[in-house]
Amino acid sequence: MIPTTFWLYLVSRFASATAMMMLRAAVAWHVYALSHSAFHLGLIGLVQFAPALALTLVGGVLADRHDRRRIMMWAQVVPLASALTLFLATRSGAATLPLLYGLIFLVAVAGAFESPSRMALMPTLVAREVFPRAVTIAATNQALAFATGPAACGWVIAAANVGAAYAVDAALVATSLLTLAFLRSSGHPAERRTPGLLALREGLAFVRGNQVVLGCMTLDLLAVIFGGAGALLPIYATEILHVGPKGYGMLSSSFEAGALVMSLLLTTLPPITRSGRALLGTVAIYGLATVVFGVSRWFPLSVLAYAAVGMADQVSVVLRSTTIQLSTPDALRGRVSGVNMLFISASNQVGAAESGFVAALTSATFSVVSGGIACLAVVAIVAMRMPALRRYRTDRAQAA
Repeated sequence: MIPTTFWLYLVSRFASATAMMMLRAAVAWHVYALSHSAFHLGLIGLVQFAPALALTLVGGVLADRHDRRRIMMWAQVVPLASALTLFLATRSGAATLPLLYGLIFLVAVAGAFESPSRMALMPTLVAREVFPRAVTIAATNQALAFATGPAACGWVIAAANVGAAYAVDAALVATSLLTLAFLRSSGHPAERRTPGLLALREGLAFVRGNQVVLGCMTLDLLAVIFGGAGALLPIYATEILHVGPKGYGMLSSSFEAGALVMSLLLTTLPPITRSGRALLGTVAIYGLATVVFGVSRWFPLSVLAYAAVGMADQVSVVLRSTTIQLSTPDALRGRVSGVNMLFISASNQVGAAESGFVAALTSATFSVVSGGIACLAVVAIVAMRMPALRRYRTDRAQAA
């Protein structure tokens, strides 16, 4: 049976994830409105990745040494303050590119500490025998939030302005903080005395020595770096598909809508046991759907293709999360989650930068299509070089 604390965790995660996606979509729209530059859209990714590169592993160490819930609460104060600042600055006409970049940098710093604690906290809230089901439910909850955020952002911008989107974002973060205040869980293992540098080395050594865990992270890192098209959605919405802010919101949310549909399917279908093969196959579908999205000039097809990208990605998320958490002891979950979040941040943010820079040098279409093809090449290489991942089965891991 899944306890009440887990449902409180889901409410908080829904609010914070919706807010995060709203903020990302609003900042991307705002930056492009001020700059009309693909290069500046790509720069958003680098600004967000720099703190993750420097601090996520530190955040993982802290998650194994301190109360994970409290870390999450302190970290969420930063996006709350940043959203309020952007609302006031936009309302007064003082919003500038340096301000936008500076605040998303601060939000990324806070995220480097919040994300490892959030990932490591969830397995402590449920029993091991129901953990795969809890991961699927959590993934569905996250997919719903990720779909809601960009769509709501587009509608709010169209109905009012981008400043109103920042105000809604602040209200959502406040809701997440309030929910966390009622969550009672220490969220940290008993072992807390390992020196910081040695603790960090222990986490890295565990990942390096476990081919299945390393394979999951590597596949996500390289595939999404090359296959990500999210940073270029403002260009597709305004210059290629000509659908405006409402279309931008629909396009942005189609990825997460596809992920949500797939999550709901996963809750009704039998569990995937041959996880390694399924993971490789879904990432290949991710690459193919990215190519279709890149060449499409018909808005309905673009929405469907990007939704298919989200569906494939969601299967990958569930399989990777279950595999990594089942393979990691709780005393190391914070540090391993830190390494995992570093890979995820690299894939998302460096991928956004890569897409923007390649688009600036060539075109948005070339950037997206070439990225999808590179994603397929990554799948083939990982499948050949990491046979343990290819043979991995979740049912055997649970039995062990």
